[in-house]
Amino acid sequence: MTILFGHDSQTTTLLNAARSGRMHHGWIFAGPRGVGKATFARMLALRLLAEGADPSLADSESLNIPEDHMAARLIAAAAHPDYAELTPLEKDGVTARNISVDQVRGLQRLTQTAPSLSPRRLVVVDSADDLERGAANALLKTLEEPPADMIFLLVSHAPGRLLPTIRSRCRMLRFDPLADAPMRAVLRAATEELTPQEIDALMLAGEGSPGKALRYAGLELADIEATLKLLAREGDPTNKHRVKLARTLSIKSAKPRYEAFLERAPAFIAQAARRRTGATLGNALDQWEAARQLAGGALPLSLDPASVVFELASHVAALAPDARA
Repeated sequence: MTILFGHDSQTTTLLNAARSGRMHHGWIFAGPRGVGKATFARMLALRLLAEGADPSLADSESLNIPEDHMAARLIAAAAHPDYAELTPLEKDGVTARNISVDQVRGLQRLTQTAPSLSPRRLVVVDSADDLERGAANALLKTLEEPPADMIFLLVSHAPGRLLPTIRSRCRMLRFDPLADAPMRAVLRAATEELTPQEIDALMLAGEGSPGKALRYAGLELADIEATLKLLAREGDPTNKHRVKLARTLSIKSAKPRYEAFLERAPAFIAQAARRRTGATLGNALDQWEAARQLAGGALPLSLDPASVVFELASHVAALAPDARA
């Protein structure tokens, strides 16, 4: 069973609205990538459908529904008559970039029929940012004249990019990065193989986003994090640590770790910059900008991994007091 960690106030807000009979028909769940917005949307949809079929469930203050519940089984089998989900389609292992207008038009089977198993019908859009222009306009028409007892849950990482008319017809609910306690709980629940050191490293890399943190799981990020901290603390006057890191991450089998390093090194510098002021802040910002540009071009330009790692590590080493990197 999927368990939700954090987002307690959002849970309370929406369950209270639904149970009061004053649930708005359209919601935008806005916030950074990976903080659990889509998981929340799917769990809320399941909770509302399950409660509709079984009002005795309305005593619960959480979104959790057992996996063997009829509504849960039907949604898992993509067979619930009162539920639809719009996501970019996958074909031959390739996921489309956008949600098409035909997918939105396919909602007619839901909008033009009465609810079957629940008084409500639910649509989850993950994410609304991925709607093609025509798809966004088609969805807008439904939001302008929504069928009775139909609720749209739109996930958005950048709500400012949505059509203003879509935003005006929905209520926006903000989702912030998770606090340390729920973040740590998510990571522990995700896999039992993570060591405490690896969880600590993932906590730093994730910055409150479980989705972001779990992309690094299994890549021995703790070792990379320890080296970055060493470089930032002591510099690397003999090149020893940078050369070792470059050799380790440039071999073919280390490509996933190399790609993780490309993301993590600039982020590490940015985190260090937040703790600085004056001249040290200026230096950190300079190092971050250079590291960001280098890391961003490394893969598109097919730059030599060993050279890239060494140079990125040099930007981190330049954070050290009296660095002689």
